Amino acid sequence: MLLFGHIGITLASAALGSGITDKISYGITKNVGKGTLLAKSSHHANSKTSLFNSLANRVDIRFLLIGSLLPDIIDKPIGVYFFRETFSNGRIFSHTLLFLVLVMVAGLLVKKYSGKTLGLALSIGTLFHLILDQMWLMPRTLLWPLFGTGFERMETANWLRNLLHSLLEEPEIYVPEIIGLAVLAWFMLELLRRGAIMAFLRQGKVG
Repeated sequence: MLLFGHIGITLASAALGSGITDKISYGITKNVGKGTLLAKSSHHANSKTSLFNSLANRVDIRFLLIGSLLPDIIDKPIGVYFFRETFSNGRIFSHTLLFLVLVMVAGLLVKKYSGKTLGLALSIGTLFHLILDQMWLMPRTLLWPLFGTGFERMETANWLRNLLHSLLEEPEIYVPEIIGLAVLAWFMLELLRRGAIMAFLRQGKVG
């Protein structure tokens, strides 16, 4: 999966998950007759334009989106460009379960001592990246270094050309990109409608 697929599908999945969580919480609270404040927030979460609000109330979406690309941001330059002769693979250290655990632990520590969810958002984005890359199909990488310290080598000499060919010819590549681009367009339209572009860029707020 490429740029827009990772970003857009991660954003949509996290927003839907947050919205569902709000509805469940609202139902439980309503049944026990408590939590007026939670009921209010859940009421807003049920509106057509509040899925992103619901998510933004939990995590910083900016860091979620960065996390959705983080493994590629780290691994592609290392394995494909700068150290191609050593690794010849764009999925190495940052596509491992170990890396994900380290990011999650760091995120929990940041949340504990500062109350900020930046690290957690980063780890959630990273988790979605590994899922969308179907890393369970590469157990030697996912479970590194359980099966040794090396990584499988791939053909990377024509990596960019092969990538462009896949984007034009393979549905499993271009369909997620179209979906992701559509989600991002929806998100940008929401920000524009609310006049929240600068607020999002500066503070991660969407409304």
